[in-house]
Amino acid sequence: MLDFSLTQEQLELQEKVRSFTRREILPVAWYYDELDRIPLFILRRAFEEGIMNSDIPEKYGGKGYGLVEGALAVEEIAAGCAGLATSVFDNSLGMAPILLSNREHIRQRYLGELAGEFKLMCFGTSEPTMGSDVAGMRCLATRDGEDYLLSGTKYWITNGGIADYMTVFATIDPKLQHGGICAFVVELDWNGVTVGKTIPKMGQRCSNTAGIHFENTRVPKENVLAEPGEGFVLAIKTFDRTRPIIGSFGVGAARSALEFALDYARRRRTFGSPLANYQSIQFKLAEMFMKVETARLLTWKAAAEVDRGTVTNVTASIAKLYATEAAFEVVSDALQIFAGYGYTKMYPIEKLFRDIRLLRIYEGTSEIQHLILAGHLFGQYRPVMPSLDEVPVMSWEGQAGEFEETAGDKTAWRCPMCGYVHQGDEPPDACPYCFVPGTAFKKVWPRG
Repeated sequence: MLDFSLTQEQLELQEKVRSFTRREILPVAWYYDELDRIPLFILRRAFEEGIMNSDIPEKYGGKGYGLVEGALAVEEIAAGCAGLATSVFDNSLGMAPILLSNREHIRQRYLGELAGEFKLMCFGTSEPTMGSDVAGMRCLATRDGEDYLLSGTKYWITNGGIADYMTVFATIDPKLQHGGICAFVVELDWNGVTVGKTIPKMGQRCSNTAGIHFENTRVPKENVLAEPGEGFVLAIKTFDRTRPIIGSFGVGAARSALEFALDYARRRRTFGSPLANYQSIQFKLAEMFMKVETARLLTWKAAAEVDRGTVTNVTASIAKLYATEAAFEVVSDALQIFAGYGYTKMYPIEKLFRDIRLLRIYEGTSEIQHLILAGHLFGQYRPVMPSLDEVPVMSWEGQAGEFEETAGDKTAWRCPMCGYVHQGDEPPDACPYCFVPGTAFKKVWPRG
C-alpha cells in the first residue's frame, strides 16, 4: 500500500526548517553570494537548532532521522539558498561512509563528536584530474606498518576550507582501478595536510569549496574505513544514499523559482493585462509545477528506499537525474517569464539559475546517471512483455466472432525482420514484404 502522507513529526520538522530558512537564510543569502563567502554562523545555528546532523543515530547522540526527513529539510533550506543547503548538509555526505562501514569504533568516536559539538566533516573522492570516474583516482595510500601514508590532492571539496574532519578515498595503485581503492577518516589539522584557497565559482557562492593536499599524511590504523578493494563499493553505497538528496536540492530551488514566477505573473502587466491571463504563461507555469511535484515524489521514493535498506543505484540515479534536470528547466522557464528582469541581480532568479546549474554535475554528472540507467536496462532489467518475435499479433482472414472459437486449429509464422504474420501449415518461401527467406520465419501460433 502506497502512502505519500507525512507523519505529524515530519510535518513539524518541515515547518521548523521552513521557518528557519525564512528567518535565517533569506536575509543573508544574496549578500554572501555577492561576497563569495560562506556565512559560517548559519551552519552553527543550523547545528544548534538540530537541523544539521539530524541523521546521526540515537545511539551516538543524534536524532536518528531517516533520509525522508533529510529530504524534507534539504528542500526547505535549498528553497532559500541551494549553496547554503549544500554546506549545511555536507556533514551527512561526509558521515555517510562511516555510517555504511563496519567500523564501530570510528562511528562511536566521530559520530559522537559531531552530535555533541559543532564540527564539520567533508567528503573526498574527486581530484583535479577526475570527478565522476571514481576508479580513476590517483591520490596514493601507501602502507607503512599498520598505518597508511596519504599523498595527493582531493579537489572540489565542499566545506574543505572550514571542515575539521574528512572521509578520504585513495588508492594503493592507480593501475588497479576499482581494486586499489581504500577509505580513511582524516583530521584536517594533522601534519602534511594543506588546505587550498577557496575555489571561485559561478554559483553556490555561499558554499565553501576547496582543494586539500596530502603530503605523506599519516593515517593510523584506527582511522581506516575500508581496506584496498573495499573502498570502491563503499563509495558507490555512499552515492546511492546521498544522490536522492541532490534531487531535493533541485526540488527546493525549483519550487522557489516557480513561486517567484507565479507571483511575478500576477503582478506584471503587458499589453494592458496581467501576464497570468495569457494562456502561454499559464501552460508554462503548469509544466513547471508538474516537474516540481514529480521530482519531489521521485526523491521521496528513493529516500524511503534508503530508510528501508532497499535502495539501488537505479532508484538513486533516477531521482538525482530527473530532479536536477527538471530543476534546471523550471528555473530557466522562470527566468523566461521574468524576461529582462530575471536576468538582473535585482531579482532572485539569476542566483537560482547560477546555483541550480551545479546540481547536474556533482555527485555524478547527468551523463553518468544516464550510463547507470542504460547499463541497468541492457543488463539487469527483466522485461514483462515477451520478445518481439513472440508477440502474437494475429488477424484471421475471413473470420469473425470470438478469438478462442476460431483460432485453436490455426498455424501462424512471423517474419523476424518486418513482423509480417503468415497463416498456413508451413512458412512461406519468402516474406512478401521484405523478402526474408521463409526458413527464418518463427512459428508463433499455436503456442507451445
